[in-house]
Amino acid sequence: MARSESAASVRAGAVPGIIVNGVLLYAANVWPGWWSVPFLTPSTTRVMDAVNAAWIAGLVANAVYLLVGSPAIRALGEMVVLVFGLLATLRVWDVFPFDFADGSFDWALLMRIVLVVAVVGAVIGLIAQLVAFVRALVRLGGGGRELRHP
Repeated sequence: MARSESAASVRAGAVPGIIVNGVLLYAANVWPGWWSVPFLTPSTTRVMDAVNAAWIAGLVANAVYLLVGSPAIRALGEMVVLVFGLLATLRVWDVFPFDFADGSFDWALLMRIVLVVAVVGAVIGLIAQLVAFVRALVRLGGGGRELRHP
């Protein structure tokens, strides 16, 4: 039987999540900036709104988890973050702002594979979080008792 997530464990992961998302936002947009990454092209500007939105969604979701340690809120927040991440990944796929011209290895193919894995992972994550959300709601509706089959 799986152990349910407690409010304390929901809150415990929130601070690192806030820090990581904050650092990513700062590093990509302020210093050193995405433009200092040698394999990113100027078309990266066309994906940064979606990427920033995904990081901001993660930051906001983790801030909410600090305030409300509910597993249902966590599952709902993770679904929102996954949707933003999925949209950003699809935007990166569409624009593909990378230039790996001077290599003997096919880095572009590897990046496409990584993007496909990210999309598949996001879809699986959405399904898993939907199940977690429904389970959390069932636990709330059952007065906190585990519902069992006879």
